[in-house]
Amino acid sequence: MRPLFWLFLITSTMLTGQTTIETFHPTQLDWQIVNDGVMGGISKSRMTVNAESYGQFSGTVSLENNGGFASCRATVEKIDMSGTRGVRLRVRGDGQRYDFRVRLSGPYSRVSYRAGFTANDGDWHTVELPWSAFEPTFRGRTLNDVPPITPDDIREVGFLIADKQAGPFQLEIDKISAYLD
Repeated sequence: MRPLFWLFLITSTMLTGQTTIETFHPTQLDWQIVNDGVMGGISKSRMTVNAESYGQFSGTVSLENNGGFASCRATVEKIDMSGTRGVRLRVRGDGQRYDFRVRLSGPYSRVSYRAGFTANDGDWHTVELPWSAFEPTFRGRTLNDVPPITPDDIREVGFLIADKQAGPFQLEIDKISAYLD
């Protein structure tokens, strides 16, 4: 049985070739919601634990008042994923497109590196996001003068739904891990 709340716990194992950030226990990881209200929009979202004890990012995206996005993010202890090829997610969704986002510390700490994926409607599936797929962004704009991601000092992880996808959404998250193969 899974705990009622979750936190990312870093475990490394060379036997399986994964650095894993898994669901674990209580509210030590504080999810922050950042929706389009910061720009006058009215989208709503939340990050909770559902009845099956999976993380659940859900809500409604509205395009009113120049809105159109909902996101959640959490600060984590330093995660060093150097030597890995990318991020692997085990998710169940609603058929919509989401971004997985990370932030680093240092001079580019305000930059979000994002990689998009589609969450299959109703079925659990694994999504692999190679580091080469992550693009640097700031407030929704792609940045061309920022170096590519270096996954050696990840300080924040999160999810975002945008791209004019108005209406309700729901993304369940079972596992986030790095992969080597």
